[in-house]
Amino acid sequence: MSVSNPFDSAPASSIQNVKWVEKNYLVIDDFVGVRQLLRESLRNLGAKNIDQAASGGEAIALLTRVRYDVVLCDYNLGEGKNGQQVLEEARLNGLLLPSSVWLMVSAEKSVESVMGAAEHQSDAYLIKPITEGVLLTRLNRVWHKKQVFKEIDQAYMEKDYLRAAKLCDAQIELNKVHEIELLRMKALLLLKSGEPDKARETYERVLQERDYQWAQTGLAKIRMANGEFEQARQIFQGVIAENRYYIDAYDQLALAYQNMGQPEEACNVLERAAKLSPNSVARQRSLGQVSLKLGNVGMAEKAFRKCIAIGEYSVMKTPDAYLGLARVCGMKNEPKEALQLLMTAQREFSGDQIGLRAKITEGMVYHESGDFRRARKAGDELEEMLNANAERPDTATCMEMATLMFAVGVKEAPAELLCYVIKNNHDNSMLLDDVKKIFDKARMGDEGDALIKASKKEASDLMNQGVLLWKTGKLGEAVEWMRHARAKLPDNLRILFNAAQILLSHLQQLGYEEALAAEANEVLLHVDRVAPGHQRFAQLMEQLARLNPAATAAAAAALVADSEIDPA
Repeated sequence: MSVSNPFDSAPASSIQNVKWVEKNYLVIDDFVGVRQLLRESLRNLGAKNIDQAASGGEAIALLTRVRYDVVLCDYNLGEGKNGQQVLEEARLNGLLLPSSVWLMVSAEKSVESVMGAAEHQSDAYLIKPITEGVLLTRLNRVWHKKQVFKEIDQAYMEKDYLRAAKLCDAQIELNKVHEIELLRMKALLLLKSGEPDKARETYERVLQERDYQWAQTGLAKIRMANGEFEQARQIFQGVIAENRYYIDAYDQLALAYQNMGQPEEACNVLERAAKLSPNSVARQRSLGQVSLKLGNVGMAEKAFRKCIAIGEYSVMKTPDAYLGLARVCGMKNEPKEALQLLMTAQREFSGDQIGLRAKITEGMVYHESGDFRRARKAGDELEEMLNANAERPDTATCMEMATLMFAVGVKEAPAELLCYVIKNNHDNSMLLDDVKKIFDKARMGDEGDALIKASKKEASDLMNQGVLLWKTGKLGEAVEWMRHARAKLPDNLRILFNAAQILLSHLQQLGYEEALAAEANEVLLHVDRVAPGHQRFAQLMEQLARLNPAATAAAAAALVADSEIDPA
């Protein structure tokens, strides 16, 4: 199979002459001879400013200092990061300009290498040896495409999704040859802007022209967001039946199965995807976690070990695979390796929660390997940690901690933790079902039901009081109340969104205040950390941006400057 660039079909007449002499170039290859050959090819095209890197680490250091227009990167870079991981880190940390061209170069023709490159969306995948003619043709075509998307990508990076969507429409009028790819980007932006109906219209418009699998997948994602999991599942399966290499459809299908409460099916789908494209850290981690939840120890071990191996030099590396593999070792009665993994995790990762999560996993390892005395000791230490710090960890960590503490005989502290989880997720029915299962396993079914009911009511009452103050025009009191609600339940999305909306109303009705605008921005950024990509986030950020007098004045000035009307 091959990975094709949708812009390679652009007619030669649409490709503008590019002044390559003015650009900055980076050549990344672990063989000095190959670097010199690529450098000479670029020089023959007129390039002057050419840097070289012999390893992934050296490449990241250069990318951090210089913004390159063109990067030629070998896939295999010897010890350390590979080309895919360098691209991944550069994108994640904003080390590339929206107009930067990234050409992945490799002698590798294996499916897994090509699939990895396709998943991480390099601008082209070139197979060695490369002639100057091929290099120039690809550079021209990709560069032209980058100029079409330059402003759109910039707005995307700034999370100004609605403006980016409007820029897509403008570019469609100017570049009909790229209309389909611009519509694809527009639909994605509309989804991120909280406009699923308009995104659906865009996908349907594309599908009238041709049955694109990405458009079908987009429609299925909208259905899944609406809770129509079965309809989404059918579409994802149809896409996979048409193209067994369409990896995104596998990931989405697995998510649909999990939302439908069918983890076994989700695990099977992730396993199939991992065989096709095995070098995704995130996918191997997900496969390990689902397998562990199902008690499939063999599959979980295989996935977690693969995740650790391929993630060693990846920016996507997290402690989850180490903690998960430690759990597996506990289940296999191999506590020595489990404790070594926990030590490694604490040595390699920083942050307030790693020590806490390692202690939870340590207790689970001891419990699962039958060392109940040490498991109880870990449970007691966790209870002391809770008592010493009023701040609570994230939802998943709270639930793991509660599960362990119940298992070792601690009752009050885990019940309090689960009540905190319920209050922060009071309208998440799937998560509440998981909480109920933890109570049931601890033989606290009736008591758990009562606590779930009371905690849901407390969260609703807390939110509704602020909304009532807002609706009755008591904006100052409403703002104060929602500050109180956020302090009590800092991760409750409904409370966070309502708090942001009330702050926006205050700014709209009572005048702009820099401090309140900053507070609204802080609330929304916290939302984006708790639930990245939430549709309502983009809508409220857009409203907040429009309220800023400086931004409004700048936009008005730009409008005047662009018009032929004399403002005088």
